[in-house]
Order: sequence, then C-alpha cells, then structure tokens
Amino acid sequence: MRLMATARVKMWSALVAAAALGAAGVAACSGGGEAEPVGVAEVASTLGPGEGMLNLVTLPGSIESGTSDPRVDWVTPFEERTGCKIGLKVVRTPEEMAGLMRDGGRRYDGVAAPPEVAGQLIAEKQATPVNPDLVDGFKKLEPKLRGLLRRDGRQYGVPYVWGSNLLMYDTRAVPPPASWAALFDPGQASRYSGKLAMRDSPLAIAEAALYLKRDRPKLKIDDPYSLTPGQLRAAGRVLARQRPHVGEYWERPADAVSAFAGGRAVLGQAWPYHVDVLTRASRPVQAAVPAEGVTGWMDAWMIGARVEHPNCMYQWLQWTASPDIQQQVAEWTGVAPANPQACSGDRLKPGFCTAYHVGDRAYLDKVIFAHAPTKACDGESGDNDCTDYAQWKKTWIEATKL
Repeated sequence: MRLMATARVKMWSALVAAAALGAAGVAACSGGGEAEPVGVAEVASTLGPGEGMLNLVTLPGSIESGTSDPRVDWVTPFEERTGCKIGLKVVRTPEEMAGLMRDGGRRYDGVAAPPEVAGQLIAEKQATPVNPDLVDGFKKLEPKLRGLLRRDGRQYGVPYVWGSNLLMYDTRAVPPPASWAALFDPGQASRYSGKLAMRDSPLAIAEAALYLKRDRPKLKIDDPYSLTPGQLRAAGRVLARQRPHVGEYWERPADAVSAFAGGRAVLGQAWPYHVDVLTRASRPVQAAVPAEGVTGWMDAWMIGARVEHPNCMYQWLQWTASPDIQQQVAEWTGVAPANPQACSGDRLKPGFCTAYHVGDRAYLDKVIFAHAPTKACDGESGDNDCTDYAQWKKTWIEATKL
C-alpha cells in the first residue's frame, strides 16, 4: 500500500521479463537551532521565512529528485523556489518509519505516512497537528481523504495519494468473481490453488474480515480494521486455510505484475495500477469490486512532533498538494492523486483519471479506508476490547509465514 522507488520503471521491467517481458513558510514554532530535541511542537499560526533545510522520512519512491529519471523531479524545483534544501531518510518498512519518528533523539520535520504509521503517530503524540489555513489548496483536496486524519477537531496530516484494494482476475482462467469468497472460501480458493496472489501486509487481514462479515454474521464485524480478539482469530484462521493455495505474497507492486503477466497468478488482491499496467500491455485481466466492498489506503504528509524547520515543512505541504505536483506524483507512481484538480486542464489524461477513480465521489464513499488498528474499538478512547497493530502483525506472521 505504498509508493516504491522507481515504481513505474520496476513494474514495466518486471512485466517485460515475465512476459518474455512557494511561498513563504510558517513562523518558527520549535526553537530553530537548538541542539537538544524539544517536546511536541505547537500548531503553527502565522507565516514566516523558511529555515533553508527540511528533513523528511519516506518509504521508497514517495518523492523523486531526478535520480531515477532526470525528467521526473519535483524536489529540485522546490529547493530552487523556496531555498529549503531537502535531506531525505528512506526507510524500508513502516515499522522502521514509526521507530524513527518516535526517537526522541532525532528531529525529522515530516513523514509521508501510510495508514498503519499515521494512526500510531497520532495516538503516541509523535505528530504535530497541521493548520490547514496555512496550506494553500488544502480545501481542494478530496473531503473524505482530509477527514481521515482529523481527530478532536484537529488536522494531523495533508493527503498525498490514495488507492483501493481490488480483486483482480485473469479472464481466461477465472469467471468474474462476485465476492471476496473467491479468494478466501477454501472450496473456491482451491480451484486456483498455487495461483492466488495476496498483499504481504498485516492490513490485508481486513479483506479476510470483510469476507467474514458477510459469511459469518454472528461474528458481528463492523469495521474490518477494528477487530476484537475473537474476530481477529477468526480472520487468522481464514488466512491460514488459504495459505496452501497462495503462490505469491507480494510486497513490491512489481512482483504482482510479474506474477499475473507470467501466468503464475490468476486471482488475487491488486490495485488499480496493476490493472492499468497489465491491460495496457494487452494482458487479459480485469478488476472486480466484491459485494462486501473494497478497502483502501491513503498516504499523507505529517509534521513530526519535534519539527525543527516548520516553515520549510509548510512550504512542502503546499508544494505537494498543488495540482501540478500531484500530476507528477500520480503519473510516475501510478496512484490516485489526493487533489482532483490534477485531472483538470491538460494535466492527467482522462483515461488515467477514470481508471483510478480520481474525483469519483460515489466510488470514494464506498471505499473502507485503512486506519491503524488499536485496542480502542472506536479508534480513540473508551472501549478497549479490540486489537492493535502489533497483534495484527503477529496474527499475519502466524497465518502466512510460520
């Protein structure tokens, strides 16, 4: 559910192989040049000059500076316009990302956080709330996405990109599936044994929970990302029974493309990007929206609790929310931009915007967006009968790895 370094290049190379294949910033709010880390920063309220530096944490591929392709660079123009030099820390996993942002001895200004990280940072007070009034174009971003990181009247992130988790199938081998049961019901999954593809992520448990919500209503599953211990165990059993039939647990998007392109997979979880890449390469795949619904994800830019260069960080938030930069991000990485204006004028092609449901409010309203599982069933406080991300990770490993 995240961006990968040179994602487009890697996906297309995998396909070929498998197929024989500006503005001012915000007044300082964190003590500037102090050597010792400070506590959680206050919400910025005024504009001011940039500090000349910006330290960011991302997963691979979240930002491009021309190193993968000299034509793809939304970092250098930002640095030239604002004077804010970007220092980038690229991590391999969400766990590593969360660990760096928690580290009181480090001062990162911002992070491109996937949902499992964003929720933890908010709960642990490792993120500084954003003042949306200081982010030009914030109100142009998709309303549903903006609301995903709002807590107690405060905004904790600026949407960057999003996507949905679909059921993709090879039309030559699989009739159009109507339900997640095609992937999770033992009898149905066994028809394609060895040729199922699953995302390698604890958050993929949510799709199993969606299947159970319909198949076993007595479990009383409501939110597939808020599961009681009993509901989580039931989802784990579904995944364990499915495991003998799974030929590919994919983490890199290129791996899923390669599996379907080479015929090693005929049914599995996928993103709109996979469908787009494969169909444009004349591969016989289609996507289905199961009767139970689909899940989704959003990556957002968040401000660190010990932000050292808040002025430059707000300039970055404005830059990455602009339609022109959103267009570049979407085209290169193959994800939906959070700003639908990226599809206006002569920016993104209409076919791309249709394939990725950009600006499609009716579709967005049906997507169940991921959030970090917490022991509080309401995601905030009070009812502590649910399971947290650590328990989800343990269940995932036990069901799919051991």
